[in-house]
Amino acid sequence: MSKIVEGLYYSESHEYVKVEGNVGFIGITDYAQHELGNVVYVDMPEVDDEVSQGEEFGAVESVKAASDLMSPVSGTVVEVNEALEDEPGLINKDAFENWIIKVEISDASELDNLMTAEAYKAFIGE
Repeated sequence: MSKIVEGLYYSESHEYVKVEGNVGFIGITDYAQHELGNVVYVDMPEVDDEVSQGEEFGAVESVKAASDLMSPVSGTVVEVNEALEDEPGLINKDAFENWIIKVEISDASELDNLMTAEAYKAFIGE
């Protein structure tokens, strides 16, 4: 059974966003990291890059597959998790603790397009 954190927003492509003020911490869900298997590489955008809701912003590669990362919100990248460059497997240890990018959210109303923890749980059939 996958770990699902209350209070976060979830996308159908298995990314989450944790909102603090106008900043969103974006990563992949526990379900996604489990499906991927051992993560060996994370492709991330640069700081100051713009991301758009539903658009690709990077990729996660595992020993089994590569998967595009789709941004759950629009905004400007304010930080990337540099620890993942040296140790991408941190995502497998705790996907929610090891976010991929931080984004200054440009349109908070986009959060209405995402799922709650309860809805995401139903979406993945748990």
